[in-house]
Order: sequence, then C-alpha cells, then structure tokens
Amino acid sequence: MAGGYWWYITVLLRSGEGAVEESEEILYSAAEISGSIGTEVQELPDGARMRIYYRSDEELSHWRDRLLDALSTWPDVRVEDLGKIENQPWSRQCEDAFPPLAVGDGLVVLAPWHRGAEPDSRVPIYINPGSAFGTGYHESTQIALILLERYLSAGGGPAQGLGRVADIGTGSGILSIAAMKLGAARVLSRDLDPSVIDEVRGNLELNDIASGAVDVEVGNLLSGVSGPFDLIFSNILLEPLMEMLPDVREVLRPGGAAIFSGITGGEREKFLWAVSEVGMTVMDEAMREEWWGVLAQNPA
Repeated sequence: MAGGYWWYITVLLRSGEGAVEESEEILYSAAEISGSIGTEVQELPDGARMRIYYRSDEELSHWRDRLLDALSTWPDVRVEDLGKIENQPWSRQCEDAFPPLAVGDGLVVLAPWHRGAEPDSRVPIYINPGSAFGTGYHESTQIALILLERYLSAGGGPAQGLGRVADIGTGSGILSIAAMKLGAARVLSRDLDPSVIDEVRGNLELNDIASGAVDVEVGNLLSGVSGPFDLIFSNILLEPLMEMLPDVREVLRPGGAAIFSGITGGEREKFLWAVSEVGMTVMDEAMREEWWGVLAQNPA
C-alpha cells in the first residue's frame, strides 16, 4: 500500500424493484474492469450501492476515469462520493473478497494466501489481485477459461500439443498462465498498458512458470506480431476485437483457433457476422450473466 491509504469511489445503481442481484452484477463487473482491489456492497430495495477501493499508487482521477469508462454502457449508475481511506486493516477484507473460485470442470483460481486450499482434482491458477484486469472473478475471464478447457478436452490444438499461444490484452496474465498449465509450449503475453507488465511477471512467478516460457510485452493488439500461433486469446471489448479480427486470420496457423471474450450478449450477432466476414468458423460459444464469448477456427 503506497502512502498508508487507499482511494475509494462510491457508486449507486437503482435498477427497479426486485433488481438487486442485477445491480450488484453490473457494479461488480465495473469494479473489476476498472482495477479495484476490493468492494463493499449495500443492498437496496431497488438496486445497490457499492464502495469500490483502489490502490494509492495512482491518482484518484486515474481510477475515476477508469471506472467511468467501465460504466459507459450503464448510464444509470451515479457516482455518489470519492475520497481517501486512511490506515484501514485492509488485508483481512481483501482476503475475504477473493475466495477460491472453481472455473469449468478442472480449474480453480486462487489468491496466493489460499495456496494449499486447492482441490486435488483441479489445476490451480494463482493470481495476486491488483490493478490489472483478470482476477478470474469477472464472467468474461471465466468464459475464456471455460472455452479453453472445452477446446482442449475435445481434442483441439495440433496433434503434437498446444504449441504457441498469444494472449492479447493480457491484464493479470491469467489466460497466459492457464495456457501454460494446460500444455502450451510458449506464450506471448501482450497488453497496451505498461503498468500491468510487472503484475503479469509476478503472477507467472506465483505459478512457478519459467520467465523464458512467456514473452511479456507492451503492444497494441496484434500490431507488429508475427505468427503462426496455434491459439489466440483476447478478453477485451467488442470494438478492439472487431479491429483485430483480420490480423487474427493472418497470424493463426491453418486450423488454429481463437477465443474471444469481453463481449455482451447484445453484441453477439454483430461479432458473429464479423467472424464470418473474415472467413473463420464458429466452433463453440459460452455465456455467463450478460457476457458472451466464442471459439472460432481458422480454415485448415
């Protein structure tokens, strides 16, 4: 904790009578997308109020702008107040906010303080909650992990195993780590935000993944990237995914696959049209709450 304090922003969403759960889901999604390190929620008869906490190594205006960007699709959310919390016993609250999370049939995402609590039947992915997107608690991250697991269990990937993988918009590095633990030979872990690089490397170390196996770099989507890749992940937002689609075709090997997430259910048809326009074939889809993702394959 920089400076002995945290920033907080309090937001309110009134979705109507009986819509408490929907309001909470929206606020939790915005909190994680914006880089929150924890939240406190108050249920209301017609919605929810949430206090969202952020690290103090950035100015409060930085977190406010990120939160407002994350809330741009939900104009009914109102910022009530924001400020500084001094010298709170945060560690216990933070631990309680990130319990072990089972994902799919065989994965479990854990904060490092839960090491040792992982079920024997699941592959553990250790993520230190920080400012980067991708703790595993957001539905779009879970969708990408589920689609990866289903792809591999159905015999996806080249006969010799999952070779080279790209994780575009890596955030915390969670998808890169999952790929390595499920058999990838090498991963390119790329993000436009240079501030996430140290977090990715820290999470790789938590998972005992050799630094040389994952190339972590700053870059914009697939600009300047050379293939071929067996698999590409991208858990970002609709517009950058649409922009990147033609380049995905170019850097995927023939028969290779891409997992796209960060798309809402309302955006599904638009993205499916774009996938077909670049000549890729939809192989699988998944949806959790309002979020949707898809696995698409390059022509062989």
